[in-house]
Amino acid sequence: MAVNYQRELDQLLGRLREDKKVPSLLLHSCCAPCSSYVLEYLSRYFEITVFYYNPNIFPEGEYTKRILEQQTLISQMETEHPVAFLAGCYDEEKFYEMARGLEHVREGGERCMRCYELRLRESAQIAAQGGFDYFTTTLSISPMKNAAKLNEIGGRLAEEYGVRYLHSDFKKKNGYKRSIELSREYGLYRQDYCGCEFSFREAEKRRNQQF
Repeated sequence: MAVNYQRELDQLLGRLREDKKVPSLLLHSCCAPCSSYVLEYLSRYFEITVFYYNPNIFPEGEYTKRILEQQTLISQMETEHPVAFLAGCYDEEKFYEMARGLEHVREGGERCMRCYELRLRESAQIAAQGGFDYFTTTLSISPMKNAAKLNEIGGRLAEEYGVRYLHSDFKKKNGYKRSIELSREYGLYRQDYCGCEFSFREAEKRRNQQF
């Protein structure tokens, strides 16, 4: 039976409101557009630190563009509780080492699952070291991302590092649609590929096939 992650999240948020608690949350973000709705939604319940850790992004100029866009959004967005920012290391060699042998796997396959874990593991480590109450990721807002797999990985890492994972499926409740609206409102740059060199090549191939 499929787990309703949105229902679980709603129940947790309701308990936090009743208890008048505002726990800390390390929010791994893949990009500003995806984080926009998640910040709007969760900043009512948590003190959030956005953790930008994406060594998969290609090329480096694209990485720089995305991280600056993330910082700009945080500085402009009004939230109920303050939002902090933390930049991870741009260690692209770590990503390529992880992807070795999976270069030709289509997007959404095993390479992506390992990329989820690469970024979530770093997030779990930082959350544990920083004494955060929870950690989670914005990745589940994308219709292209496997929320069940993200939650499975997050739950496993939560046990390993001793910090709670906030199970979620942010595309629910029109989350993805709202992220598009917020992107327009804040004039955010929306990329047309996930981020890595392999997804860039796939997107490039799709563009060429249109002509």
